[in-house]
Amino acid sequence: MIALKELYQIAEKEISDILPDSFIDFRLEQAEYNENDDIWEIVVSYLTENNNKGTSPFSQLSQNFPYERIYKKLKITDKKEFKGFYMYTP
Repeated sequence: MIALKELYQIAEKEISDILPDSFIDFRLEQAEYNENDDIWEIVVSYLTENNNKGTSPFSQLSQNFPYERIYKKLKITDKKEFKGFYMYTP
């Protein structure tokens, strides 16, 4: 078994090169071990600048947060090998 702290470190190392420079608050949100495939399926999240702010006059009435949380799913083998990177919607 791989410790949660180690899963976090593997995930951060594997995807740090493709994350935006402005990402902050990297978190391990979920970890599940699939015994049939000997693979960890984990979900990580991070904050990044919100580029989807509304531009219509009505958008001023809604909340436009400066950051948004992005979620990604990763697969890691028992041998600590990175196997997959997926979009994830909580």
